[in-house]
Amino acid sequence: MAVTGWFVLLVAAGVVPVVLLDESIGAGWALLGWLVLCLLLALVDLVLAASPRAARLERSTAERVRLTESADAVLYLTNPTTKRMRGIVRDAWEPSAGARPARQRLDVPAGERRAVRTTLTPWRRGERRAAMVTIRAIGPMRLAGRQASIQLPGAITVLPEFAARKHLPSRLARLRELDGRTSVMVRGQGTEFDSLREYVRGDDVRSIDWRATARRGGDPGGAGAMGPAQTLMVRTWRPERDRRVIMVVDSGRTAAARIANETRLDTAFESTLLLAALADRAGDRVDVAVYDRRVRGRVQGARGADLLSKLTETMAPIDPELLETDWSSVPALVRSMTAQRSLVVLATPLESPGATRSLLTMLPQLTRTHLVLVAAVTDPELVAAAASRGDRPAVYRAAAAERALLDAERVAAAVKRLGGDVVSAPPLELPPAVADRYLAYKAAGRL
Repeated sequence: MAVTGWFVLLVAAGVVPVVLLDESIGAGWALLGWLVLCLLLALVDLVLAASPRAARLERSTAERVRLTESADAVLYLTNPTTKRMRGIVRDAWEPSAGARPARQRLDVPAGERRAVRTTLTPWRRGERRAAMVTIRAIGPMRLAGRQASIQLPGAITVLPEFAARKHLPSRLARLRELDGRTSVMVRGQGTEFDSLREYVRGDDVRSIDWRATARRGGDPGGAGAMGPAQTLMVRTWRPERDRRVIMVVDSGRTAAARIANETRLDTAFESTLLLAALADRAGDRVDVAVYDRRVRGRVQGARGADLLSKLTETMAPIDPELLETDWSSVPALVRSMTAQRSLVVLATPLESPGATRSLLTMLPQLTRTHLVLVAAVTDPELVAAAASRGDRPAVYRAAAAERALLDAERVAAAVKRLGGDVVSAPPLELPPAVADRYLAYKAAGRL
């Protein structure tokens, strides 16, 4: 049973005549009589209200939605009773599902069905679930009603936002330049033969293909001679394709830290999605593993649109584990994914030397065979704290921030001494920074 605000007002209205009546004529009995009358009216209203437990419920919800985007969850409510069902309905979702509005008015005639639409705007990845549906059916006098909570399971999968996709067009334009859609192509390590074209002023004479030149001109001047109208042909080169890019995302306890309103793991996922999309367009093969002490998610062998689809579905339910990452098993994990030289990107924070000791111990095993890049998130608040020295507490904070920044620099230097490379940036800048480093490797022929 549930009472409404109208019932409270009705009870309060009985105070006025009781106050006006004299005690001698039985004000106490008048008050008691008024309360009994209010209770009788509420019981009559309760009997006349439709039963919420008799309602038949169905749910229609989108299977998946990207983080910060919205999707509709539609609740279909059928009233099989002979009474009109009026009141309030609440479709209860997890708070992180961002369900709005929380409560909605309900008016379903006897034998009919109505749709109750709830907009979900989730602010956390993963599977967001609906617990139950609460229906409060109010009687015709709107004094009291019946309330019931009915289990109706529902879920929606929240995919990573992939906000870094806005950087993809500009990186693809640079990739097209590297692929040979400009006139500047230089042979070197990490390049392969692309095509032949006519010589233009400024081309490297070492790229002239004399056999192709002779075949085109027909050798009009005799053996070994060139005619005056002979057209020189030069070879063009492009970066090698079908290379391997291995992404290992650290999902240990350090990935749970929130920087700039998102976890380090979410930033690593953004970097992974952008790099995977770029490398796939470049013709390289991309494999991804999310790892702490076990493989939490793995995508291998996917290409094209299927790659990003599998990546987002794999990443969606993964949250950081509150344990130390076992870096000693990472070389075996990489070997299980590929045996050829690859670009191995380790998405993990670089903090104090003590916290990264196992990472530094493992690194030489990878750098002997692979090109290793460590992608680390930096905290912009540390930089701001190091520059703020207005008062004594600020000076102490600045000292602590400087210590943390120096520790990160020491670890980065140690990674470079062991043969690896480091790219570090704030959360919003890390994904394009990783993509830029990949393009630099392609341009330099290191991949």
